[in-house]
Amino acid sequence: MTKIVHIINPVKVNESADLYNAQPITFESIIIAKKNAKNSSKITICTTQFEEDKSIIPDEFTILSNLEKSILDIHPQLQGKKLPLIKDILDKTKEVTESDYIIYSNSDIALMPFFYDTVLEYINSNHDAIVINRRRISNIYKDKNQLPLMYAELGKSHPGYDCFIIKKELLQQFILGNICVGIPFIEVALIHNIASFAQNPIYLTDKHLTFHIGLEVMPKRDSAYYWANRNEFFKNIYPKLKPYFGITKFPYAYLPFYKRAIKWVLNPSLFTSNYLHLEGKNLTAKLKFLLNEIRWRVLQR
Repeated sequence: MTKIVHIINPVKVNESADLYNAQPITFESIIIAKKNAKNSSKITICTTQFEEDKSIIPDEFTILSNLEKSILDIHPQLQGKKLPLIKDILDKTKEVTESDYIIYSNSDIALMPFFYDTVLEYINSNHDAIVINRRRISNIYKDKNQLPLMYAELGKSHPGYDCFIIKKELLQQFILGNICVGIPFIEVALIHNIASFAQNPIYLTDKHLTFHIGLEVMPKRDSAYYWANRNEFFKNIYPKLKPYFGITKFPYAYLPFYKRAIKWVLNPSLFTSNYLHLEGKNLTAKLKFLLNEIRWRVLQR
């Protein structure tokens, strides 16, 4: 039976922060989804956090050891948020001795009650990585007791990736550098690692499995943190991953050429230059195959 470990990184915030209301809703939705799962005993919901954040974590979660390092230790010139590194968060799952798949989701991403059962269906279809896009719902909800109303709201689609289900063995190959959570390029780093090392990934861009309170698509970003993540990705991660890229492992691979091109160019987690390079390699391979087929047929006559 497949064993799943779902890890999140809670943070204690003041009442003015969006997470103040969103995070308890996330906690409760995860607890409900686990209770509703057919094989709930095979699902471990856990957290890793800084010491000062432990007090907000519900009893239903397994609290793993504290995080010791943040992006401020890597870039002392940054001032403000003490954001952990995604590789440190994922490494904490090793403290759960039995696991086959690891789930990481942002702490403001709530689950539908049937989330885990649906994920298991995709796992049983031999997908070694699953990426889920959230739905956006109204920001009128402030309390976990309103979850039934949130479940009922279909919401709107969102282009970003913020829930990742990854076969445990794949994580050993991932190259994540010093990318921190809570800032753009965490999803970029994870998507490009999945496209590099997964054999049969699937990207669920239109399923009603997770949701986020708030309709914004591109929230205001902290420029200094953004550039720290961006530079880390392009200098220390992208060059190491690029040799592994194949267009069939990226989102939209199943679409016709013109639709794939449009969606790839518009998606903020993907890059046009990379697309053109991979599409060129793909076209070259197809032409080579076609020419060889013509060659063999002529020789058979």
